Amino acid sequence: MSQVNTQKMGRLLAAGSKDMMDSVIDTLASLNALHFIEYDGSEEGFNLGVPKEEAEVVGKRLSKLRSAASLVDVSGPKNPVSADKVRSELDGELSEAVESLLEKSTRLDVVENSLSSSIEEEGILQLISSINLDAELLSGYSELSSFVGTVTDLEVAKGITQDSLFFHGISNKTKVIAVFVKNDQFNDTLSKLNEAGFQAISLPEGAQGKSKILLSQVREKISILSQEKLSISAEIDEWTTEFGPSLVCGLELLEREHDILTAPVKIAVSEHAFFIDGWIEMSRSEEVQSTLSESCLYTEVSPFVMKAGGGGHGHSDHAHHQDMPPISYQNRKLSKPMELLTDAVGRPAYGRIDPTLFMFVTYPIFFGMMLGDMAYGLVTMSLGALVMSRAGSNEMMNLGGKFLLYIGLGTFGFGYLYAEFAGWEIIHPHHHNPAEALSFLYPDAALSSSTHYHAWQKSLPFGIELAYPFHRVTTNLEDLIILTIYLGFLHIIFGRLIGFRDVLFYGTDHGHVGLVAAFFEHGVWIVLLIGGFLFSYGYLGPDGTEEMMQLGAIIALTAVSLLIWTLYNYHGIPFVISLLLAPIEAIGMMPSVISYVRLFAVGIVGVKIAETGNMLWDPMKDALADDILLAPVFFVGWLAVQFFAWGLGVFSPNIHAARLHFVEWMRQYYDSSGEVFSPFGFRSHHVEVE
Repeated sequence: MSQVNTQKMGRLLAAGSKDMMDSVIDTLASLNALHFIEYDGSEEGFNLGVPKEEAEVVGKRLSKLRSAASLVDVSGPKNPVSADKVRSELDGELSEAVESLLEKSTRLDVVENSLSSSIEEEGILQLISSINLDAELLSGYSELSSFVGTVTDLEVAKGITQDSLFFHGISNKTKVIAVFVKNDQFNDTLSKLNEAGFQAISLPEGAQGKSKILLSQVREKISILSQEKLSISAEIDEWTTEFGPSLVCGLELLEREHDILTAPVKIAVSEHAFFIDGWIEMSRSEEVQSTLSESCLYTEVSPFVMKAGGGGHGHSDHAHHQDMPPISYQNRKLSKPMELLTDAVGRPAYGRIDPTLFMFVTYPIFFGMMLGDMAYGLVTMSLGALVMSRAGSNEMMNLGGKFLLYIGLGTFGFGYLYAEFAGWEIIHPHHHNPAEALSFLYPDAALSSSTHYHAWQKSLPFGIELAYPFHRVTTNLEDLIILTIYLGFLHIIFGRLIGFRDVLFYGTDHGHVGLVAAFFEHGVWIVLLIGGFLFSYGYLGPDGTEEMMQLGAIIALTAVSLLIWTLYNYHGIPFVISLLLAPIEAIGMMPSVISYVRLFAVGIVGVKIAETGNMLWDPMKDALADDILLAPVFFVGWLAVQFFAWGLGVFSPNIHAARLHFVEWMRQYYDSSGEVFSPFGFRSHHVEVE
């Protein structure tokens, strides 16, 4: 089946005797093939099934293990463990260990809260101890109002001495005061204190005795609590090392069992029979039916047939929408890591083109065009290999590692094409650099100034200049800008062609389908892009292209006229508004194409950062001759800049490559309303399937 489409789906209906329902559920769990359509209780004579009695017990155990897993950072074993061994651990030491962990966590929370309060109290006592008054004397008077706090201007505060008691001290350059006045002078005193920048201190409740003694006591308490916190944290770390893998396995097994025990609530059940409804991949229909026939009296799989114009998942009320099946990707190997990108946007609607395979090609190209350095490509691929080696049974990490390998390969490939290594041009016409040692990778005979240091060069129509190596920073700078614009033009047209195909066969959310609808929904935009390109090239290009400009203007204006009809007839926008909106929409296509210039700009910025670090290379060589102790300093500085440039290079080009795909390209055609195919059952991550 084509890799540019998602899996074909079918509707499974199965029924049988009620006493066989448990057997059917176990079979479905082991098949891991059915996406349940949960019974809604609408059929007369059928009710929702009831979970098994053990579900409550398993649910409580599962809840405890989930609580434990939320407290520690755990990872599973490198190799799958047998289910019998996991059950033995669950019934034995793991259960007790989880209880112990929960107790430790509870005690740690108490200690941390107490420690936080004590540290806050220490800060207050440290301030008031500078006044040298007993703590109980600072408040609690009936005839006097007390003000204890800090001020920014002590001299202004000292002015409040008439008919008052005034004490002050300094704690770590912070000015502390205590003022006592009669109650009827409260407002006047507060007003004067505010002029001195007064900030009240919240006194410890019930504190008695000398503040310095209290400060000493609270510091001793902080020391004890800190030691206890460290001790408990160390015990939890030891627990994680000893029981972490067992906890992960226990969680996986209990989640399996809980899913099976609660599965009846998804099934329609009568007094004597059960009825199951759901989606399966058509590639597995024979296997599923054959397996279920042993425990079901009736099974039927109906391939889903999409009604033209009935696609989508309810984006519009203009047409009747089918209940769409969930989306299952094709069984991929090489391009599977790119499913991470597709899932970031949302799965495609059923019947639509799956962009994953296309991004497998274009994403590393776009990324490589921006970062484009052999050294950075090698580092990125090494990081990917490291992630894969540490992934074990973690599929997400494994896919992430492969993704890094792909973009690293793109970076290395374009780095070779650009003849760049760690920010240096391998073949530089002006000065020497360490990267020139790699010049053997390029044909020496052709690398001369007469050919602008190119081994091969070709001029193509429309101002396209190709060369090997392609010096993007020097001689081919403008050529790269032109190439990125052309690449954007072709990439967006390709997106519109995909949209054309989707509308041709499956229609729009508004119910329009067929060749005419496809032309007005997407073909008009292709015509507009071609007209805009011809006009732009005729206007900006060399002499003798004026006719091309006139032809492009005619094509573009025709496309805008057709776009008015598209908005009015196919999108239901009033005609007057369509007259205004169509030209705005047409002009809005230009920034989408120009946006691809970032493939040039982001890369040049990265090169300039690396070049800044490379300026340390000559001082380092001089230091080796004059002051060898400075050489390591320059080398570390150079290395730091290189890693910064690489880190920024991995981060920034990913953002821009994702934007070009998700925003500029996918919005031309993509419908991300697909529901993820989630088959009932389990796959073995850390526990062997029984």
